[in-house]
Amino acid sequence: MRPTLVRTRLDLDAVLAAYRAGGSRVALVPTMGALHGGHDALLRRARGEAPVVVVSVFVNPTQFGPGEDLDRYPRSLEADLARCAREGVDVVFAPDVGTVYPEGPGGGVTVDPGALGTVLEGATRPTHFRGVLTVLAKLFGLVRPHVTVLGDKDYQQLVLVRRMAVDLATSIRVVGEPIVREPDGLALSSRNAYLDDRQRVAARALSRALSAGAVVAAAGATADDVAFAAHAVLAALAGVDVDYVAVTDPDLGPPPPHGPARLLVAASLGGTRLIDNAALVLGARQGTG
Repeated sequence: MRPTLVRTRLDLDAVLAAYRAGGSRVALVPTMGALHGGHDALLRRARGEAPVVVVSVFVNPTQFGPGEDLDRYPRSLEADLARCAREGVDVVFAPDVGTVYPEGPGGGVTVDPGALGTVLEGATRPTHFRGVLTVLAKLFGLVRPHVTVLGDKDYQQLVLVRRMAVDLATSIRVVGEPIVREPDGLALSSRNAYLDDRQRVAARALSRALSAGAVVAAAGATADDVAFAAHAVLAALAGVDVDYVAVTDPDLGPPPPHGPARLLVAASLGGTRLIDNAALVLGARQGTG
């Protein structure tokens, strides 16, 4: 069944009031549209978390920096609605900019991501996470979900949203869903549509870099060795401009000598910037029993 499409705050309140009257929990999946198979996994996870699933479709202008792809970011609301219908979504909230930003983009109160918003993605895109957290705080206020589901691919975003939910004393549980990949390992992303055939082949290097780092980590290597192995895969390919390769703890702090860690990579192919990441365990040889 086609989900209910709402575009205004009043309509959203009216639709959700009917569900809340029956005591139903609400799960929110915030998106910028151009939905793909990775989003399907988020929608299914949301359905498992709550009986009412709301998907927001909003290309948020405040998370795009100067010269980024705001104007050409793919927009496909009808296709998104069809995908949401297949996954049993109840409500699609597709507001205009004025509904989300009554004072205009960048006006009014914003959410400061703190120091974590200045590293990794934040070092290259210094206003990005302020825009992300601000729009999500607004969506949390508009939808008032019990749980929100985000993808692990935007791992720094996931960590920051979890911090925001705690620091701003919300009762929202923030759930991460594992990355969905193409058969050749490339993480699904709306921006993959920008890649030409040559760039699409080269983009496999991101997941290969993660695999190389995982192999080194499994042999008991240090965080520096893991990063070196991953970087070598990316640097070996012409046309791949490496932004960063980083090994951190699961909360994006300094990597531990032993234990769970995260390997994160970012690179540009032509004008398209891609990110990827994977969980690791550092400092312990695996498979030697």
